[in-house]
Amino acid sequence: MVGGGRIRRSVIAGSWYPGTVDVLEGTITRYLGNVEPMGLTGELLGLIVPHAGYVYSGQVAAHAYRQLEGISFDRVVVVSPVHRMFVGQYGVVDADYYETPLGLVEIDALWVDALAGMVTVNQVLRDSEHSLEIQLPFLQHMLGEFKLLPIMMGDQSLESCRILAEALVRVMGDERALLVASTDLSHFYRYSMALQLDGVVQKHVQEFDPEGLASALAAHRCEACGGGPMVTVMLAARSMGDSKAVVLKYANSGDVTGDHSQVVGYLAAAICRSSG
Repeated sequence: MVGGGRIRRSVIAGSWYPGTVDVLEGTITRYLGNVEPMGLTGELLGLIVPHAGYVYSGQVAAHAYRQLEGISFDRVVVVSPVHRMFVGQYGVVDADYYETPLGLVEIDALWVDALAGMVTVNQVLRDSEHSLEIQLPFLQHMLGEFKLLPIMMGDQSLESCRILAEALVRVMGDERALLVASTDLSHFYRYSMALQLDGVVQKHVQEFDPEGLASALAAHRCEACGGGPMVTVMLAARSMGDSKAVVLKYANSGDVTGDHSQVVGYLAAAICRSSG
């Protein structure tokens, strides 16, 4: 599959998710098998997916990725936050492929170049970001081979979201691609407070209100480390036509560990073209 090229090696295989092919495939298959099919109406445009370690958020993520069953995408756009690096407004790893235990994912150089022609995209030389990589094994499992446009947002202001959404719509043009927003929700609150904060996010997603979500995040009425990616993907989908969102699953780490003193919230949602 690869005739040479720069490979961004996995930085979380064996820790955030299983590091061997058999265990990783078995883990993803088990999570997906726990999800009942949901008959979404309208063309699937995008997903909102959590990005904690699979033991914590993998089952929630499976509710989003289960929607890809029977659907093919040749291109995927993953928009993620950054946690420990400086990438400027937007960043893209300086590589030709991402590596996971399931193989290599080709970065779409044409789309990276096209995006860089519209906005300033900084090349990331030492990429330690987990929130983008952790989406890839699920995508590989469901889609097989695809080309990837990976974008890390260093600035998650509403203006940056609008600029990026507009650029993505122009880059995609008439080509069909899956948009993925990588985000966790509130961090380290008691269970009851997490439900309250995360309920605000769910409300704005369900109502397909990206501006309202951005406003709530800016006013600290809710939290999401990938709030910008969520807003960006929703804005891009709306620019592509009449769209809606469906919340598929919410849970938090307390539902997994039983420890309700400090939890992290996880959301899975699908964005579809409105059918009527």
